[in-house]
Amino acid sequence: MAQAIFAAGCFWGVEAHFRELPGVTGVEVGYTGGHTEQPTYKEVCSDRTGHAEAVRVEYDPDLITYDRLLDAFFAMHDPTTVNRQGPDIGSQYRSAIFVEGDAQREAALACKRRLEASGTHKRPIVTEIADAGAFWRAEEYHQRYFEKHGRTGCAV
Repeated sequence: MAQAIFAAGCFWGVEAHFRELPGVTGVEVGYTGGHTEQPTYKEVCSDRTGHAEAVRVEYDPDLITYDRLLDAFFAMHDPTTVNRQGPDIGSQYRSAIFVEGDAQREAALACKRRLEASGTHKRPIVTEIADAGAFWRAEEYHQRYFEKHGRTGCAV
């Protein structure tokens, strides 16, 4: 198995979208990209921890490629808005790819360049590509949120 970490706004919808992809074996929501250890949802929502709401995707590379995950990531949100997805505003809702190693970095950069060159978006792609650091698993009530509560309360 392999893993990938993405931030694309409210993590509830992002988690649900990735769970639907054949070859994805697990998805968990959490926080990454900031400076606070073991942050809580309340702390992340304060926009003072530096963390983004993110998902860690576990996948079988024999069934789905990292490039396919990147395509799905860019298709599920607006990568041209800084610190915002729909009504959700703050750095915790930024568009980011947290890469593990040179191969993921090169693939993410290439995918971003292809999307920019395609002219699909009228504004520049602002998706951050950064090294993966600590991933702090979100509180249990956030895991599989849509399965528990239905698809409401999130921009994605």
